[in-house]
Amino acid sequence: MNLSHTLFRTARRVPRAVAVIERDRSELTYEQLARRVLRLARGLEGLGVKPGGRVALLAKNCGAYIEVLYACWTLGAAAIPINARLHPKEVAFILDDAEAQVCFVTDDAEIGAIEAARRGGPTRFIDVDGREYGALFAAEPLSAAPAGIATDAAWLFYTSGTTGRPKGVVLTHGNLLAMTLNYLADVDHAAVGDHLLHAAPMSHGSGLYAIPNIAVGATQLIPASRGFDVDEIRHVLAWTPSVKFFAAPTMVMRLVDALGSGGTAANLKSIIYGGGPMYVADSLRALDCFGRRLVQIYGQGEAPMTITVLPVEDHFDDHDGRRLERLGSVGRAQTGVELAVLNPDDTPVAAGEIGEVCVRGDVVMAGYLNNPQATAATLANGWLHTGDLGRLDDHGYLTLVDRSKDLIISGGSNIYPREVEEVLLLHPAIKEAAIVGVPDPEWGEAVVAVVVKKEGHVPDPQEIDLFCLEHIARFKRPKRYVFVEELPKNATGKVLKRELRERFRKESTA
Repeated sequence: MNLSHTLFRTARRVPRAVAVIERDRSELTYEQLARRVLRLARGLEGLGVKPGGRVALLAKNCGAYIEVLYACWTLGAAAIPINARLHPKEVAFILDDAEAQVCFVTDDAEIGAIEAARRGGPTRFIDVDGREYGALFAAEPLSAAPAGIATDAAWLFYTSGTTGRPKGVVLTHGNLLAMTLNYLADVDHAAVGDHLLHAAPMSHGSGLYAIPNIAVGATQLIPASRGFDVDEIRHVLAWTPSVKFFAAPTMVMRLVDALGSGGTAANLKSIIYGGGPMYVADSLRALDCFGRRLVQIYGQGEAPMTITVLPVEDHFDDHDGRRLERLGSVGRAQTGVELAVLNPDDTPVAAGEIGEVCVRGDVVMAGYLNNPQATAATLANGWLHTGDLGRLDDHGYLTLVDRSKDLIISGGSNIYPREVEEVLLLHPAIKEAAIVGVPDPEWGEAVVAVVVKKEGHVPDPQEIDLFCLEHIARFKRPKRYVFVEELPKNATGKVLKRELRERFRKESTA
């Protein structure tokens, strides 16, 4: 099944329902959106894009994002959403690797710098706010049914590159349909009248969640800021009914800081958060602010948004006294997912023991573009090997311990950074913390805490050390505390521990 069928089916069912609102700019019904998609598909065809072709999106959040995605799929081409905050060299690598024929941009794209870094064939850049984009709608619309089948590539998702060069994850129409069904079954009972606010980048989770919401006829709401703006979100929540949005945990906590306890608007339906760890201390603050409106998901580009879910009820239910334990987890497997925690030989570990998180199901990627060796390694023995370390309890709840590459071995003992980070964030003077291992002649690796203090606080390392000893074993506590103004993060808000480790490595060799 081609994903465009879901748009055209919705347009037939609820033609006058509002499909896209771009605040301060435009509004489209589903009938209007379907017509524009058919015209844009014809316009892409006129640019030489054929079934199997590839079209990039290097744009801030905008209504054109939806149009381009569905026009690509109608034509049988694959879309390549690229985070607009990436460095021009990173963008150039993606365009070369994917052999993109066309790239849609917003006006702040650094096209000259991108072109200077290119090594591949030509790509045509088109500004979605310019005349050339508007001219693509002048042709007669396509009249044929959308091309392609479920096994065709729909979305090329480039990994964040936190541990090296990004890889192009090939997500098929079938993968994204499986994601859609899991979303509707486990994450959000979406409906006409809902407003999906795209405050997070549409190149990632927010854009992926447009697909199930379009399938049911919900409205895509694009902020006037075309991104995450706390004041604008506050305004939207005051005046727009049934608002929901996807957010990284760092975004959730920025809203909590701005709104305060009980500061949420009644119009908020839900915040679906994921893309990084939500520490228990932060979860409790967010629940105090937003109440019964939080849903956590865990996924990765290779299984988009669809591995586990911690639904609303699990954020509050304490019937067995294990609520805080569940808040520290990422929930249970979504409906269409087989989840296991495995040893290095792919045999299951016992409940409560630590191993690699592995996944099977229709949501799992087809493979990596142009990288058969990485594909074979990641999909070995029929499992998607996530690279995450975790443990399953006897009720099926998964707690992530860390990335396998972030594991610290100090004095022969395994130390999982997240466990130490959870403790540090309980301290009243600490806003953010990242734990990394650095080479040490005595211990092999030493635990270093990189800390962002809360405004108005002056943390004392000795006092923090005593605090840690109240909560974790002595061998796990940091050997050193480094205070910084901010942690290095990638375009999706994930802390770049690789950069921190490299910084300390250079210091040790200087």
